[in-house]
Amino acid sequence: MTEEDGVDLSGGLEDVPVICEALTPPTFKYSADNVQGPGCSVDPSEVTLPGCSCNSHSCHPETCTCLQTSDKVYDDTGRLLNLDGPESGYSSPVFECNALCTCSDTCSNRVVGRGLRLRLEVWRTKSKGWGVRTMKEIPRGMFVCEYAGEVITFAEAKRRQLTQRAEENNYIIAVREHAGTGSVTETFVDPARTGNVGRFLNHSCAPNLYMLPVRVHSAIPRLALFAGRDIHAQEELTFDYSGRYGAQKPVEAPSGDGLKRKQCHCGSVNCTRFLPLDLSILG
Repeated sequence: MTEEDGVDLSGGLEDVPVICEALTPPTFKYSADNVQGPGCSVDPSEVTLPGCSCNSHSCHPETCTCLQTSDKVYDDTGRLLNLDGPESGYSSPVFECNALCTCSDTCSNRVVGRGLRLRLEVWRTKSKGWGVRTMKEIPRGMFVCEYAGEVITFAEAKRRQLTQRAEENNYIIAVREHAGTGSVTETFVDPARTGNVGRFLNHSCAPNLYMLPVRVHSAIPRLALFAGRDIHAQEELTFDYSGRYGAQKPVEAPSGDGLKRKQCHCGSVNCTRFLPLDLSILG
């Protein structure tokens, strides 16, 4: 498909056009990166993390302060290592090289920070509304796109969910990172009003994308989505809204009055019949 076949939803904000085949594209403000939302005290676009002083073509764990902060997570081609994740179910923090680093722009520890590199298309599915599919094959472990939007507080996330109408879609993703000391860092991202191509990704109980929080230049993580397996051209891209992937067991939400559970139409053999619902936000 050529750019003449559709509209570039990014309006030129991405290095690669995000094509929408519809005559009437959805209405929202496109942003390639996270933006500061209501209640958020930190601007996600500000560079607040230090950079390395490496002068090599690609950084090495023995000398790079970024890689010493976190384990090496990418191979030399930029694909994600250890995609199956640790047995504990918790992944180690990921810190990429950023704008303050002196290493090469082609450093293998610069992946999510480079932005969108794949040709993706937004189109109308038969039963799930909007969806995203890839125009070319994607190998396992490759970075696909970010789930970017407004970074908001817990209170704002709760307010938006409680005031949401039944016919409206819930875009809020809550990511909880557990530190070794028992502390938990929470990040709430809502691309409903302002977001990128990630806002159109559908849920699947058998997803082909894996979400991983990645820090590039800010303490606020970027919610990066990687190919969990080899993905065919024209295949729909999906992730599990609950954050699980692979053999991890789904979190079942109890039934009860007032819960706005929506049916899942992913069609997978292990479908749980309902979209994940984060009860902690509603509590």
